[in-house]
Amino acid sequence: MTGEYQPIENYGVIGNLRTAALVGLNGSIDWLCLPHFDSPSVFAAILDARKGGRFQIAPALDHVRQKQFYWPDTAILVTRFLHADGVGEIEDYMPIAGTRPVPDELVRRVRVVRGRLPFRLECRPAFDYARASHKIHIRKKSARFDGPGISLGLVSPVPLTSRAASRGNGVTAEFTLGEGEKATFVLCRLDPNDHHGPCPSTSEAEELFRDTVAYWQRWLSKCTYLGRWRETVQRSAITLKLLSFQPTGAIVAAPTCSLPEAVGGVRNWDYRYTWIRDAAFTIYALLRIGLTDEATGFKNWLNDRWQDPGDKNDSPLQTLYAIDGRTDLTETILDHLEGYRGSKPVRVGNAASQQLQLDIYGELMDGIYLHNKYAEPLGYDAWRRLRQLLDWLADNWQREDEGIWEVRGGRRAFTYSKFMCWVAFDRGLRLADKRSFPADRPRWLQIRDQIYEDILSKAWDPKRQAFMQAYGSSALDASTLLMPLVFFMAPNDPRMLATIDAIRRPLDQGGLTADALVYRYDPQIAPDGLPGTEATFNICSFWLVEALTRAGRTDPARLEDARLLFEHMLGYANHLGLYAEQTGSSGEALGNFPQAFTHLALISAAFNLDRTLGTRA
Repeated sequence: MTGEYQPIENYGVIGNLRTAALVGLNGSIDWLCLPHFDSPSVFAAILDARKGGRFQIAPALDHVRQKQFYWPDTAILVTRFLHADGVGEIEDYMPIAGTRPVPDELVRRVRVVRGRLPFRLECRPAFDYARASHKIHIRKKSARFDGPGISLGLVSPVPLTSRAASRGNGVTAEFTLGEGEKATFVLCRLDPNDHHGPCPSTSEAEELFRDTVAYWQRWLSKCTYLGRWRETVQRSAITLKLLSFQPTGAIVAAPTCSLPEAVGGVRNWDYRYTWIRDAAFTIYALLRIGLTDEATGFKNWLNDRWQDPGDKNDSPLQTLYAIDGRTDLTETILDHLEGYRGSKPVRVGNAASQQLQLDIYGELMDGIYLHNKYAEPLGYDAWRRLRQLLDWLADNWQREDEGIWEVRGGRRAFTYSKFMCWVAFDRGLRLADKRSFPADRPRWLQIRDQIYEDILSKAWDPKRQAFMQAYGSSALDASTLLMPLVFFMAPNDPRMLATIDAIRRPLDQGGLTADALVYRYDPQIAPDGLPGTEATFNICSFWLVEALTRAGRTDPARLEDARLLFEHMLGYANHLGLYAEQTGSSGEALGNFPQAFTHLALISAAFNLDRTLGTRA
């Protein structure tokens, strides 16, 4: 039951709005951090199959086929095992706070729906990213794992036995279920002096399951999207909810760390944090489908960041923060882990938090502008701090920075950063006028126009007939597709259409596409300070869909291209409708998984494409 790595796309995600677990098609939970997304892992087999720790339940048979699906309109994951001797299922979920008094529970309900199947259970925690040892105490049908500062309890309806020391400090069990029989296993985080009670009875387990189903279905009923891709959008919405940290309203970029952008490569990052960059995309996508509470929660988390008077890396705002607002995200390397399929180094923390990224002020102001327009008015005290940020940006927008992609090859005058500075002043002016707020309008207006002229003269390459990645660069960058999405350029402007056409050419012909999927840039032409290559970025493909959609309002051929490309992209989701950060050359998922940014872009593209198609019906 150990040793091999599942493809990244073989996983589903479950969670309790404080943390999340990845569950493989093989019935193994290979990633879980407790108690929070950015806490040290207790299961990390996805980063080291031998040392990382896992919790697996699966039939003790060969030649078993697996399928996975979500219980309708919920985050309850069902893994089905099909064999000649019978059909079995595991229902995996984490109860949401309020459905039961004990926090941080993971429930695994095993049942056989046909025939008779033998199962084997293995639960082997590996605390603190497999750096810490633990003690284990076993009773007949329960086990307690005591690690440094955290304890776990496992309760079982069948006897548990200790695992041989040579294979790790864990427990195993073997049991057989016949048709209609069920067995419920509960793993929970314990306080130091707690002893978890007995395993839930059949009726108690059924009640807990129904409570969790009711929570998710009640929550999803708030989603107002009823368009052509309803199930796809709703699954993305549930995924974003799973990646939200309920205590603060933050949304993590992904629940995982160090899943590679190329197997065997070094582009392995920790995404269990919240980026200011995602502000506008998050608020826009959530508001468009009626999830106002979540948009407001995220805005409130942002409010606490921009009200902080500290100075981060010679910038009022830090690029990213911990989900509780912490600023110290020191990047360290876990040398003892081999990484996913040998992809080292394994990193926790993220040094990009110390980079200068000027684009974040545009995303922040756009997000606040949208929230003021569609959710609730902005208050004066909040405005005063935002005004201070814009006054700072007025003195600093001409600086070079590391850009949206957080390159590690030095600062440049990135085009994306510049037009997002334009967005910052544009939205600041709109907000001031809409709410009659006091502001230095003449200066902001002058700088907004100056940035526009600067970009049109320095980022446009008349030979390539496209906007380039940076001033003086000869490289394309998919981030320029956002120009019409943020209203910097008209979607049918000849320069914008030419840029779209340039990006749509294949990579070997100077463009950025492969099978209609989009690379963010070509590292061979635009060095980013890191060795190796990377795959296509899913978010960039959805950006292309939306850019074509907006251009398609005046050009039916481009609208048709947008729809075909969108459907094409849907085919690259995994079996559950989930996306990682990237898609590899053979269609495999790469990078951290699932990625919020990708699902946000999917929602935005689906909403705008459906609306545009509707106006032409």
